[in-house]
Formats: sequence, C-alpha cells, structure tokens
Amino acid sequence: MNEAPRTIWSVSELLQMVTDRDLLILKDLEQLRLMSTRQIQRLRFTDHISLGSATRTTVRVLDRLEHRGLITRLPRRVGGSQRGSAATVWQLAATGERLLRRMSGHESRRRYVEPSPQFTAHTLAVADVAVEVFEATYRDDFDLLELEAEPECWREFPNAGGGREWLKPDLFVVTANAEVESHAFVEIDLATEHLPAVLRKCETYQRYWRTGQEQTARDLFPAVVWIVPTVARAEKVRAAIRDHPTLAPDMFIITTPDQALTVLGPGDTTHLKGGTP
Repeated sequence: MNEAPRTIWSVSELLQMVTDRDLLILKDLEQLRLMSTRQIQRLRFTDHISLGSATRTTVRVLDRLEHRGLITRLPRRVGGSQRGSAATVWQLAATGERLLRRMSGHESRRRYVEPSPQFTAHTLAVADVAVEVFEATYRDDFDLLELEAEPECWREFPNAGGGREWLKPDLFVVTANAEVESHAFVEIDLATEHLPAVLRKCETYQRYWRTGQEQTARDLFPAVVWIVPTVARAEKVRAAIRDHPTLAPDMFIITTPDQALTVLGPGDTTHLKGGTP
C-alpha cells in the first residue's frame, strides 16, 4: 500500500529541501506581501534564454513551494492581459513564515487572511514598482541602497497635541550613482481614493517634516513621490496640492508609472528634499 504524500515537514527538513533561490522568493513575499507569478519571474528567474522557459521554470518552482506548504495562491486571479498561471497571485503561507521566523530568530507571527480585491490590486501595484527598481539595478542603471516596504518603512512621530501618530508610505527607496543619492517616500495611487484622502496623506507628510525627525537621521527630507495611473490623474493631484492652503507643492512629486524609474533614480538632484518645503 502506497503512503500518502507528506504535507508537513519540520524546519530542519525544510531547510534541507529549499534552495537559495527558494529562500529569496520566500523573503520577497514576506517583504512585499503579495506578488504575481510574473513579478516573481521578473525578479528571480532572469537567467533563461526565453520568456517561455522562464515562465515554465517559475511555475514549476512555485508549485513545488506550494506543495510543501511554504506559499499559497489566492483563490482569484488578476484580470487584464495576463492569463493563466502568470496571473496567479501568491502570498507566504504559515509554514513559510515559520521557516523564515526560525531563521531570523523573530518570535512574532503574521496573521494571514484572504485580502480584499482592492488591497490585492494596490499591493500588487506596490510590488510592481519594487520589481522595476530591482530590474533597474540588474541593468546597472543605478545602485539600490535601501528598499523598505510596509510596515518597515512606516515612521512614528509626535503630533502637536502631545500624542503619537504614524506616517505610512507604501515604499521607501534610496538609490545612488557615483555622484548623488536619491531618497524617496513612495505612494501608489490607483485613482480609487478621493482627492481629500490624498490631501490628508500629504498633510501627514508635512506634519512629519515639521518634526525634523527624518532630517536628523538622514540630513535631508526625502521626496514624496506619488505614482498615479494616468496623466489626467497626475494633473488633478498636482492641482489639488497646489491649491491647498497649507501644503507646500515642492515637497511632492507627482508622476505616472512610465516615469517612475526616472523619478526614483539618482540622475536628477532635484529629487533630494533637504530644505524648507
């Protein structure tokens, strides 16, 4: 009589099974929370002679990690032009989280729930920006000194009432070339939020700037980069900030996805925001 396949392994057994690339994929999912098959392929399967070969290998590796309980796929698929396995969305599973926690020595556990469609779309958009930044470093466009996702990129600071509040960017990115560094808080906007919500987030950035906390730590205040889906949306956000009675427009850069790398890269020193906005 054949034995049923095992679905539970100890941490020591898992460490014998996973490759260095497997661990990088698990850490990517830990950092970015959700990623599509195509995003994982772009990030970790770059040494193939064709897209088809890379796709097949990516799917095979992800299926193996899923079988071992390290990752799990969301029940829904991403719409749009991508179909089939390339559009599958993945997150770290409890066993994968347990493995990384044991390796890092961290005790806290992450609670896993099925994300909403809106959360999924936004998280994948954030992951796409992060993947594009990493791809630029593969091409030697610039060096990547720091990339923090939520919640590592959050900042706690004192407010005027004596309490504490949080600034919660989507990403924090520091890039560099031989001459200059560029520091940026990144906000991904999918045009699903009303402009008043965008302006409230901008007000939080300005309150954080006034504390001087970031300037003390880094000798500058990072640019606040809003990446919005269309030129029309960019014009609306830019106008709303400009017309706001207290916001300083020079603190904020509004751009579209096709220009994101130009803004986040270190080629233009105007990205550095060290003075009074």
